[in-house]
Amino acid sequence: MRIRAVGEKDLSELARVDAEVFPTAPYPLFVLRQHFDIFGDHLLVVEDDESRLRGYVLASPPYRALSWIVSLGVTPELRRNGLGRRLMVQMLNKLRSEGAQRILLTVEPDNGSAILLYRTLGFVALGAPDPEYFGPGEPRLLMTLTL
Repeated sequence: MRIRAVGEKDLSELARVDAEVFPTAPYPLFVLRQHFDIFGDHLLVVEDDESRLRGYVLASPPYRALSWIVSLGVTPELRRNGLGRRLMVQMLNKLRSEGAQRILLTVEPDNGSAILLYRTLGFVALGAPDPEYFGPGEPRLLMTLTL
């Protein structure tokens, strides 16, 4: 497995990965295309030995020393193998080198494995989950990391 920057040729494969990771609410391809165009250098993918994408992390570039982790996902069959951690560590190092001092992210409050990953990386919750962060029935826990 290797982590690398995303390329334009990866977009359809990235859409496949996103649909596997988030089957109930994947990003449409046009949104992934826009993320690529706007934040392409802050979109890392992990690929296997057959050059098949298996996960990704998307972050916003630092603005006034603040960045967001927009999305992190690893295909279900490869979860719990450290790929999410590797993606996050590489992105956090990139953001730190670019001047980020604070990182924010949101996570589903019932996604215990993701919350545990973020906590082991130093993130802390900012209060209780917001029950309607993304609208009715879409709760999220806001977490922050100070670099």
